Amino acid sequence: ANVNALAVQTNAAGGPVVPGDSMLSILPAFHGFGLAVGLHAMLTQGGSCVLVPKFKASTLAPLVRKHKPAFMAGVPTLYDALAADPEFRTTPLGCFKGLFSGGDSLPPEIKYRFEEVLRANGGRTVLREGYGMTESVTANMLMPAGEYRERSMGVPYPDMLAKVVRPGTFEECPPMEEGEICVSGPSLMLGYLGDPEATAAVLKTHPDGRLWLHSGDVGCMDKDGFFYFRQRAKRVIKTSGIAVYPSQVEDVLNKHPAVRLSCVIGVPHPSQVEVAK
Repeated sequence: ANVNALAVQTNAAGGPVVPGDSMLSILPAFHGFGLAVGLHAMLTQGGSCVLVPKFKASTLAPLVRKHKPAFMAGVPTLYDALAADPEFRTTPLGCFKGLFSGGDSLPPEIKYRFEEVLRANGGRTVLREGYGMTESVTANMLMPAGEYRERSMGVPYPDMLAKVVRPGTFEECPPMEEGEICVSGPSLMLGYLGDPEATAAVLKTHPDGRLWLHSGDVGCMDKDGFFYFRQRAKRVIKTSGIAVYPSQVEDVLNKHPAVRLSCVIGVPHPSQVEVAK
């Protein structure tokens, strides 16, 4: 029921799928993203899937030329690799109706690089970022067609509710105040198998009577209802008591022309407890 609900939601938010459409199914089918979005959402709507058992940038261009897929879903590094592949950079891309990125934050630089290749080869769409968790099968949010707000994951899927609460509470944050992202809807898991304590820590009934999934992700929502991912709560670097978000440091580094992609981590420090590296 969870996977079927997500298929309907995905097609409502990212479709429509019509007879003859196909999905370039690159993501592993043992992941929620690959199974639910890459396969199930297409097949339940009468579409077909072009299976790619193992991703390699150089193998995708011939598949696109041959099958002319309408949709593709992948992670940011996949789109970065495609934008750099010589053959893909000369492949007609006008067949695509929907291109989706998830599984990790989409750096704006990767989006811009990929869309430059897309436009140069007849592409008529854009790369849209989404957000989700395995605990709710996969995607819960998606940037609407025709919209773009830098670093935003978009708005909740149909039938999904989302909010940002102050850590350790059920108190909803005002617009742009950072807190923990929570979601509620038909794709929520029953729980972690054989681990009721871990389940109780993330699935909680709020005062509104609804069951909410606490993501463990730090984020915020703007006044228009668009959500922004900041960081996994566990990945925040505490330097001299100050919270440093690695993704924000990465954003600055990635703007430098000599940097293709960066990763910032926390390392121990004798006086500041932890510093960014």
